[in-house]
Amino acid sequence: MAQVNDINDVTGSEEIAPAPAIASPWQPLRQPVFRMLWLATVVSNIGSWMNDVGVNWTMLTLSADPLSVALVQAASSLPMFLFALPSGVLADIIDRRKYLLFSQLWVFIAAAGLTVLSFTGHVTPLVLLIAAFLMSMGAAMSSPPFQAIVPDLVKKAELGPAIALNSLGINISRAIGPALGGLILSFAGPWMVFLLNALSVLGVAWVLYRWKESPNVQRLPPEHFFSAVRAGLRYVHAAPVLRNVLVRTVAFFVFGSAGWALLPLVARRELGLGPGGYGIMLAFIGVGAICGAVLLPRLRKHFSADRLMVLASLLFAMTLLALAFIRHFWLLNAFEFFTGFAWITVLSTLNLGAQRSAARWVKARALAVYLTVFFGSMTVGSAVWGQLASRYGIPLSLCTAMLGMVLASLTVLRWRLDKDPDLNLDVSELSEPVPTLNIHHDRGPVRVSYEYQIRAEDAHAFTVCMQDMRRVRRRGGAINWALYEDIFQPGIFVETFVVGSWMEQLRQLERYTMNDRKIQSRVYAFHQAEQTPVVRYLIAPE
Repeated sequence: MAQVNDINDVTGSEEIAPAPAIASPWQPLRQPVFRMLWLATVVSNIGSWMNDVGVNWTMLTLSADPLSVALVQAASSLPMFLFALPSGVLADIIDRRKYLLFSQLWVFIAAAGLTVLSFTGHVTPLVLLIAAFLMSMGAAMSSPPFQAIVPDLVKKAELGPAIALNSLGINISRAIGPALGGLILSFAGPWMVFLLNALSVLGVAWVLYRWKESPNVQRLPPEHFFSAVRAGLRYVHAAPVLRNVLVRTVAFFVFGSAGWALLPLVARRELGLGPGGYGIMLAFIGVGAICGAVLLPRLRKHFSADRLMVLASLLFAMTLLALAFIRHFWLLNAFEFFTGFAWITVLSTLNLGAQRSAARWVKARALAVYLTVFFGSMTVGSAVWGQLASRYGIPLSLCTAMLGMVLASLTVLRWRLDKDPDLNLDVSELSEPVPTLNIHHDRGPVRVSYEYQIRAEDAHAFTVCMQDMRRVRRRGGAINWALYEDIFQPGIFVETFVVGSWMEQLRQLERYTMNDRKIQSRVYAFHQAEQTPVVRYLIAPE
């Protein structure tokens, strides 16, 4: 997966229960397509890390301004902030395989163009920033669909190990790519690094070209782009644990971005290193990340997701302090090892939380929102820390980021990731039949109502339970929702919500998950009539 690097590492009360235990964490590699794509991704990400070293080091040779160097990180992160959500929407409504092939072609053209400009000596700081932006656009296009197809490549019980293997592969490339890039940079120049990155994309494209995706039966027409965007945002707004993942993402990466944005400056200006030394520092980070990925399954047995996040945040804050003041090369590398360890722990924890709190029909969009927040935080943070370092020096900038990260870890007190671990987002069927009426799909809006008969002593518990039902309706596409009690017939409650069109109502019925069905069963348990609640569909006249 070219130029994805850390990206793959990124409900009423929502977090899915841990997947059933399997025999081996390597079991997903027994799936042929997943194995071939995993190997091609490792090669491609080695090229990406080599390219990062080449771009950062070339910028250092062209400009010593800390802000210019930090803007490389910002230019790499900004496209994710701008384009990840539209990409996620497209990945949910068009052929993901063809879309992924297009994104790989985009990255190849951008990398090949930078190669030609570097070989002919026409690279400037502006050219580097534009090239970083364009290659990151390719990553923004490919990342949501790449993450969304993982459940299609492995069995359900293998999803957790598959995500861990993706993280491991990324960090294997992190350990190899920077050191190899620094070596090639020293002997052949940046153009060769850029060329090898362009060639590394071709392996992923070949695997995608050969992959024959299982046909996905669509009973309803594809969504329109803008309605799909609105549906995705409504889902995120009504998914509490996914919202918590986003808050924790901002809290960590705004401050964590300082380590990446200022590391090249510490290497070049403070330690006087060449490209080889800088590559070694990145390799230590990669080795630490590999060790973290290997140990994570054991750590998850002893620590909750929230506790892991707090411990990793405090560890990363310590490494920021070391980067601010330690100027002994090997001692600083020892701390950079723990940078990688903490980074992969946070990324894997947040990525798994985002994956497991999104239903299949909206998975690419939900992951795109997560990536948008992730890279938006990285972009803003990189620009802020670069500007602060330019005005007040690198140590002060890093110390400020360290203090901010320590304070941000307190978000665990309000926004938890391990809340209510009994969520199942597999597709389910509603208890009531889908209406088969000859109604034009675009007619609307549609008001839907459910009438319940509730005992007086159950009224309060029923209204509390209905708040979970409200989130179910909103996640499925309801524009608004309300619950009323009949003043002339106490105990008669009417739930009502509005969807934009008859097609949106059909989609809502199709999107029900096992967790939604469980919530519905709890609500129906309060209903005292022999028949199920009366359902009415009211549609606006033409």
